[in-house]
Amino acid sequence: MNTRRLIVTHHAPDLDAIGSVWLLKKFDTQHYGDARIAFVNPGSRILESKVEELEIDLDDVTHVDTGLGEFDHHQPERASDQICASSLVHEHVIRVHPELEEDQALHVLVKFITEIDHFGEIFWPDAGSYRYGFMIHELIRGNEFNDPHDDDSQLYFGMQCLDYAYATLTQQIKANEIINAKGIPFEIPQGKCLALETRNDDTIKCAQKQGYILVIKKDPKLGNIRIKARPDADINLQALADKITSVDTVGDWFSHASGKMLLNGSIKNKSQKASPLSLQAVMNFTKEVFAQK
Repeated sequence: MNTRRLIVTHHAPDLDAIGSVWLLKKFDTQHYGDARIAFVNPGSRILESKVEELEIDLDDVTHVDTGLGEFDHHQPERASDQICASSLVHEHVIRVHPELEEDQALHVLVKFITEIDHFGEIFWPDAGSYRYGFMIHELIRGNEFNDPHDDDSQLYFGMQCLDYAYATLTQQIKANEIINAKGIPFEIPQGKCLALETRNDDTIKCAQKQGYILVIKKDPKLGNIRIKARPDADINLQALADKITSVDTVGDWFSHASGKMLLNGSIKNKSQKASPLSLQAVMNFTKEVFAQK
């Protein structure tokens, strides 16, 4: 018999079905990393004859989001519970790897999948807004509209999306931890600001979401400095740009026409020279410039 396992889910896999497969293959790799995938009609189990044809032992077949087994939630006794196939698989991978209990990004991701599987998006603020059409579960549906007969394509598109969402969530959660641990709050007449040394670029937007009207971030390894003001802040960074460039003759600075961004280094510009200015020096310039406003 083939030693590879087989994961079975339903045709036209939705976010929950995709999430279940993704969790097994990504976080229980010792059992499912190289598992094959098969599709059945919703609620069904794969035929034993098909398993024999694939030369896989029946004990090595796992159904997710179908088949009324361990990783399905469509049984009458489970129907009213706020669970889904992905949340059941999530519990399994935590049993296999207890350290995943501390993975906040994974908890957030599985909670989102569960909410979507129970149609929780109808309760979101401004639920009728078309902006929600850009969310992962809607993109999966869009893939289904474009290519309705290719289950493999839909599954792997969704798994890629989950890889990217997980990476982004991990970065954002780490950003908030860095803000709380390393952020240096300071005040200017226009409001509260934050300065910090970190390589995590997500700290800038996360800090703005926390209400800081201006954020200064210096990369401790590369030396690049990024300064951004909230779009709704009564701030124009041009005077600060003039002050900094009058002192810094080494670093390359880009002042955005909006007056809200002053950048010394970007992944979009590989040739910019880092500024030798310290984080404290830029903080002092900021206080000096805006104290005059």
